[in-house]
Amino acid sequence: MANTKKKIGDFFGLRGDDGEQTKEDEFYKVPKEDVEKGSEMILLEPRAYSESQQIADHLKNRNSVVVNLKRVTSDQAKRIIDFLSGCIYAIGGTMQKVGVGIYLCAPNNVSVQGKITEENDKSKDNVEDEVEW
Repeated sequence: MANTKKKIGDFFGLRGDDGEQTKEDEFYKVPKEDVEKGSEMILLEPRAYSESQQIADHLKNRNSVVVNLKRVTSDQAKRIIDFLSGCIYAIGGTMQKVGVGIYLCAPNNVSVQGKITEENDKSKDNVEDEVEW
């Protein structure tokens, strides 16, 4: 029985009860070369308008980008959003507001399901009462 358990553990890359430590990080680690191009999620916090081209480059490489605009002024944020809107239109992607100053930009190879509504939006059922948690 113990021999069978060890064989199954060895087959799946796990260590048995013989004192060897299982390293979960290595078990779930995917080599960089095995990641398909365009299947990454990039998180960026631009600090200047000049960094918007870097965001566009990630989109051109078919990667999704979450942009946090909380570190730029409101004027720079508007310019970045305008620039990214043009980029998104050119590549046929989508842009969705995730939170205050946070946007999800996705190329056309990524399907974004659902929407996040803002706190001050009313539901389509015209419900007047809001639930407070």
